[in-house]
Amino acid sequence: MPPFFYWFTPWCYNNNEIYRGKKEMVTYKRAGVDDQKAEALVRFIKDRAEKSFKKKIAGDIGFFAGFVPFPFSGGKDFLVAGCDGVGTKVLIAKALEKYDTIGIDLVAMNCNDVAVCGAKPLFFLDYLAVGKLKIEREKKLLEGIIRGCEIAQCALVGGETAQMPDVYSEDDFDLAGFCVGVAKKDRILGPSRVSEGDVLLGVGSNGLHSNGFSLVRKIFFQSRDIKRKLFEYRVNLGRSLGEEFLRPTHIYSPLIVNLVEKNLVNAAAHITGGGIPGNLVRVLPENLDAEVFTDSWNVPVVFSMIQETGRIKPEEMYNVFNMGIGLILCLPVRNKEEVSSIIQKKGFRVFEIGFICKGKRRVVLKKRRLNKQ
Repeated sequence: MPPFFYWFTPWCYNNNEIYRGKKEMVTYKRAGVDDQKAEALVRFIKDRAEKSFKKKIAGDIGFFAGFVPFPFSGGKDFLVAGCDGVGTKVLIAKALEKYDTIGIDLVAMNCNDVAVCGAKPLFFLDYLAVGKLKIEREKKLLEGIIRGCEIAQCALVGGETAQMPDVYSEDDFDLAGFCVGVAKKDRILGPSRVSEGDVLLGVGSNGLHSNGFSLVRKIFFQSRDIKRKLFEYRVNLGRSLGEEFLRPTHIYSPLIVNLVEKNLVNAAAHITGGGIPGNLVRVLPENLDAEVFTDSWNVPVVFSMIQETGRIKPEEMYNVFNMGIGLILCLPVRNKEEVSSIIQKKGFRVFEIGFICKGKRRVVLKKRRLNKQ
């Protein structure tokens, strides 16, 4: 398969001046996250996992969630299951001693992934691992999870709290979640429904959501005085860094479910780790490209701050962060106005950001209006 992410050269090179100088640019890999090794591990899992299928699943490992035919529906319904965490965002919560929002992140990361497959999230389970139980902290974490489930209209039916003092230090913890939903066979979203000429609508994010925090911490929090920096008010943000970084991930699943029920969209991509190119490519068939115009929405200030402070190249920013777009919907042009109206009524910002065209399964990022030389 050819590379799925191409930069439109004039845009990229017109912005290179801010990276000149002796200071080394920060990358996700230098921050400790190796995407290439992660992709190699996924390929290993895909090759080996087929032995466990026994023709009981549909779809393929590597999509946003997994599909299993519902036993008693005669092949008309599928169970859709996903698993995810909130990454090193837990370290920001720990530094601020503020634990009531990352539970919302946890639900969002899982329910959004299940919903973009065309499924309605049904129930959720959480996994909390700690070095030592701290009841008040754990109550805040669970309050966030419950609040997230209420927003997602998804029941919290159970979970596991593991006390592992030999693995985690006394103050450390980690979160993971599991979501199961149901999708009708004729409403499953994905590459098979995407057509040339489809329009791409981007739905605004709530900042970083839950991705890229290893890079963020590498840039901003190398010194010991982390807490002071997190509480420091930033005029251009209108809040402190800590408040900005802990803004919870938008839960898009009720919106997506509504659009699926009305049969208005062909595919949807939850923009998480890997950014727009790494997630939008998942919904593309082999013979089509997605062209995305990066000047069709206003990138939130926090991303400019990260880019300038870390001297990060544009392609790295788009490969790591959502850049202000948390969800991309692919739909026929005839449905554009209706879908845009529904998105706005749900309280989200919407932007027309691109279209589907003939190609080789690539995500092409470029500017609609070229800078003059």
